[in-house]
Amino acid sequence: MGLTSWFTDPDIGQHLLREEGEVVVDEVRHHWAAYVRASLELAGAGALLVGMLFSDPDIAWLPFVLGAALGLHGTWLAMREHMDRFVITNMRVFRVHGVFSRQQATMPLSRILDITVSKPFLGRVLGYGHFCFESAAQEQGLRDIKFVGRPNERDHSIQRVVQRAGLRGPRVVN
Repeated sequence: MGLTSWFTDPDIGQHLLREEGEVVVDEVRHHWAAYVRASLELAGAGALLVGMLFSDPDIAWLPFVLGAALGLHGTWLAMREHMDRFVITNMRVFRVHGVFSRQQATMPLSRILDITVSKPFLGRVLGYGHFCFESAAQEQGLRDIKFVGRPNERDHSIQRVVQRAGLRGPRVVN
């Protein structure tokens, strides 16, 4: 694994329990709407850097510094969204996120009591929603998952995996 892929890919495979037969059912990346703010900041940074070329040489440093700062912040926002992954496996759900330091939160399928899917108006129009997981634990690292594309399909995937595992109702055999 090269330095670039180490920095830009959360490498979900290293978190799987392959010897126990765990397989990925779905790896959820953020919907493109989560990148809007980062894109706007990067566009603003580009405009400031271009504006620097047409400004008075005595103050050209100001749009340069502002553009560079805005560009770095926009890049940080984009990387933060890109590195945030929600994974559904045949045994559990987990989330891996973080750019420089990585955090992982895991919840076995048996502990999922309820999933609330929230679709704000803009999310209904653009095709995203937010998940809220309820479990027996009061505080948990895997509670809110924002900007999930195709939320109904993802919810059905989780319900299907829970059902196939025999955790709710009669076990479904294919």
